[in-house]
Amino acid sequence: MVSYNDKTKYEVSRQVMIEHHLKGRGIHDKRVLEAMSEIPRQAFVPAKYTAQSYDDNPLPIGVGQTISQPYIVALMTQSLKLTGTEEVLEIGTGSGYQTAILATLAKQVYTVERFHELSESAQAVLAKLRIENIDYAIGDGSCGWQEEKQFDRIIITAAVPHIPEPLENQLKEGGLLVAPVGGQWAQDLIIAEKKNGQLQQETICGCRFVKLIGKHGYPE
Repeated sequence: MVSYNDKTKYEVSRQVMIEHHLKGRGIHDKRVLEAMSEIPRQAFVPAKYTAQSYDDNPLPIGVGQTISQPYIVALMTQSLKLTGTEEVLEIGTGSGYQTAILATLAKQVYTVERFHELSESAQAVLAKLRIENIDYAIGDGSCGWQEEKQFDRIIITAAVPHIPEPLENQLKEGGLLVAPVGGQWAQDLIIAEKKNGQLQQETICGCRFVKLIGKHGYPE
């Protein structure tokens, strides 16, 4: 059970995150800032790291995976330019924190996770928070959504050597895709728009993510 003092501490830490780590670094989308003000990041962090929930750094969540730093979550989300009408495909459910932010800002989120234990944990937290506009799948995210479908937005939350062809195919014309693309140890965070069936890419910044393992990602 969370005490009043803990609750107050988290609220203060969350506002520091918003003002310094997000606004202070150029995050300006009001809807993104509001979502990140509302969603309790500590709910998605392992108990031994909850004191660091609002620090601007990634944290381990098990099986070699991490919850991304708040700034990167905000930057990737802002880059998607969500208005509330979109269907979003997320590759890498992870802790479920990015999923929660997306679900707060979009019409429906479809999320794929390779590790069943992470998917199950994320589903439990998101259900507790009563965030329901999410469809879950467990499998190889580099192959895209398991059913034939196209999406308004796609977000890849693990490093890929290139944009997987199945994901490119599942992005609607005029849709946006954000992903870390590059080598195993460092990548460029890119935003791509689909125009005339082709992805037109721009680099946002450098970044470092864990690898996306899969048929169209990195090998085991």
